[in-house]
Amino acid sequence: MRNIWTIAKREYDNYFNSPLAYVVGFAILLPMGIYFALIMWISSQSAAMGGPAPESTPINWLFVFLMIFLSPALTMRLLSDEARMGTLELLMTAPVRDFELVAGKWLGAFMLILSLAAITLVFPLIMNNYVTPGIDWRTMISSYIGLLLVCSALLGLGVGISAIFTNQFAAFFTTLGLFFFLWFMVNLPAGYLEQGGDVLNYLSLSTHFTQSMNNGTINLGDIVYYISLTALGLFVGSTAIEIRRWR
Repeated sequence: MRNIWTIAKREYDNYFNSPLAYVVGFAILLPMGIYFALIMWISSQSAAMGGPAPESTPINWLFVFLMIFLSPALTMRLLSDEARMGTLELLMTAPVRDFELVAGKWLGAFMLILSLAAITLVFPLIMNNYVTPGIDWRTMISSYIGLLLVCSALLGLGVGISAIFTNQFAAFFTTLGLFFFLWFMVNLPAGYLEQGGDVLNYLSLSTHFTQSMNNGTINLGDIVYYISLTALGLFVGSTAIEIRRWR
């Protein structure tokens, strides 16, 4: 566990030593801020006519949606760049297990997302003071749990793919293609199938978040799904590193 934390802290610091953390933060927080301002403005207009109170969960949905496109940029270089520069061989000779290396890289990226998610808490706090008697915090907590689980799965899969490639751009486009498929495409045939549609819906990244956790419902199946994707990514990454070790 100590090795995982050491690697995670180094990767977390490396994000802020390069423009990547600031670019990703800007690309997430600016659209969310604009969207939040629009929600508040529309709600203020409708409130005068007795309209419904604003909801904060659409803002978290935007965070997750943006992560589909931004998380490949966070993970593409984590292990592929190490392999390209030859530093991966040095890491493999260190007293660090393959899983510890992959998990540490994943945790460093996840800590960055935790930091960004903590900043976005300002939106529901502002909205809670605007709405009487306040927003539904149970739904908000469920939404944030779902947000973190989705990001955990995305980063886990991204790290696993990064361990396979030595070219970070190949890792980026492969990861982006996989996320696009799991978010948009995998459940498209479900409506046309008499059998097997439920399986395709279960495999969809978006279904568990948009139809369940972002609406205030936490099911065990949703948690297992995202944790399984995270574990799969870490397993693939660890296996890829082990294969490199024995070549």
